[in-house]
Amino acid sequence: MTSILKPADLIEKYYAHNPLAHSILVEHSRLVTRRAVTIARALKRRGLDPNLQFISEAAMLHDIGMIFTNAPEIGCHGDAPYLQHGIIGAKLLAGMGLNAHARVCERHTGVGLTAVEIIREDLPLPPCDLLPETLEEKIICYADLFYSKNPTKLHQQKSAGKIRKQLADFGTDKVQIFDLWHADFEPGT
Repeated sequence: MTSILKPADLIEKYYAHNPLAHSILVEHSRLVTRRAVTIARALKRRGLDPNLQFISEAAMLHDIGMIFTNAPEIGCHGDAPYLQHGIIGAKLLAGMGLNAHARVCERHTGVGLTAVEIIREDLPLPPCDLLPETLEEKIICYADLFYSKNPTKLHQQKSAGKIRKQLADFGTDKVQIFDLWHADFEPGT
């Protein structure tokens, strides 16, 4: 059975009147999707069974909530802090019955956030664990780490070393999670 979900239609619905945000979201999401699907295909060859259709859809929609945030450098002029783009996107998609896609939105920040971190850092997020749990969530979260939405760096793929350095600012545990994913998803790179 093929999915009737068309991520491009949802993106168009919310981004049609904002060409800068639209182009950044679409290009970033295409890069993330390409990497995530490549990883998923390689995992299938190794005997795992990630859902390729779902990964393709959810990776294209993982940042859909950014339009409602205040991030003028990427064309977003909403009221919410940028850090909330994931939970905003999750509410949007859950309201459409796309609960699994919504989980990807809310859990893709860095390598995920714990309730303890959210409370300790007084982050503008609900005080609950927002950690990727399924294989598909982890693959998309991992792939997202390699690409920025900064218009001047949109097409620059980050190295694993650069990602490790960025994550180290948030704790060695974050680097360890990335290293586990890196070894599982792209061994030998």
